[in-house]
Amino acid sequence: MRKKAGIMYLTIAGVVVILNIIAWCSTTFCDAYIKYVFPVWVNTYGRFMGMFSFSVGELLLVAGILCVFLCVIFVIICLMLGVYPLLKGNGYTPGKIRYSLWKLSKGYFCFFAWVLLGVCMIMTLNCTILYHASTFSEQYHGEEDGNYTLEDLIKVRNLVVERCNALSAEMERDANGDILYDGDIKAEAIAAMQKLGKKYDQLDGYYPRPKPLAASDFFSQQYIAGYYFPFSMEANYNDIMYIANYPATLCHELAHLRGYIYEDEAGFISYLACVQSEDKFFQYSGYLSVLYYLDNDLWDAVGLDGYMKEPAILPQVHEDDIFLKQTDWDRINEEAVIETEIVDEISDEFTDTVLKANGVEDGMISYNRVVELLMWYYSEEREQ
Repeated sequence: MRKKAGIMYLTIAGVVVILNIIAWCSTTFCDAYIKYVFPVWVNTYGRFMGMFSFSVGELLLVAGILCVFLCVIFVIICLMLGVYPLLKGNGYTPGKIRYSLWKLSKGYFCFFAWVLLGVCMIMTLNCTILYHASTFSEQYHGEEDGNYTLEDLIKVRNLVVERCNALSAEMERDANGDILYDGDIKAEAIAAMQKLGKKYDQLDGYYPRPKPLAASDFFSQQYIAGYYFPFSMEANYNDIMYIANYPATLCHELAHLRGYIYEDEAGFISYLACVQSEDKFFQYSGYLSVLYYLDNDLWDAVGLDGYMKEPAILPQVHEDDIFLKQTDWDRINEEAVIETEIVDEISDEFTDTVLKANGVEDGMISYNRVVELLMWYYSEEREQ
């Protein structure tokens, strides 16, 4: 029985290794996988997970951390009690407690090994392969060259600023000036993505309803607005962030479920879905989602003296373009077990490392490439 389990383990491990090698070497394979196989996981496993009102992926993440913690504890206990000499066959005779701990630890380590293999398999199928597929622009318009003029940047920046200024005045607000929305944001996000899917076929199809993160306070400390869990095929969002972020974040996470794993591409797809929606609140969220990137790029290009004064970003737009309200920040920082600065720094390092390990050479800086995609998109629009 153990021999069969060992052979099965090595076979699966070999498949994982082979899939990773093929993914790194063949874009064609990755494209075919995303087109024909990945949607199956979304339509079956993802649909099943969508039946739960809570984030299953979040629970699995906690379970994974607990598994690692228990593994460390078992190693420490085994070393302290001298259990490992048993594995050497040196005639060591343990007491009942030591022998029981040895059997328990051995069983747990076998369980942990299988869990680790399962994680590697899921990450390969639902994440790694996606990183090595063709990009959105390569699929539909040919690869963008990444070059654009200052004039192009100014035109797109001004367009976004003008739309933000105009739409900010059309939002329904409460007595404090905060945006109010009485529609079904989740249903509208799915509808916006499916509408975009009529033009870009890979975006068409079934989408599970996005779910709120139970640990939104902790994710807020990492400045995370949403999360795609490859282990549960779920789109999750931070339900503490300011409401203006909701539409763009939901569409962003849903884009990951169609095989677009790069953050800049998911952000760009989210932008298109939102601004092409008939819902003005979604339009506003879409324009706000790229305003920071465009304005920063312009600032970097021209400096303080050459920065555009007109059209100016209205104060109301600045007030809406926030991650969290100050009252929420104050509460989170007061209740936090670990300081936000430390959590954010660790999160950034981890995210940067994961991105680079998957072939994204510039790591978290890749988020800023949404500006290049916007330049490419609007240049294509002008040529048509």
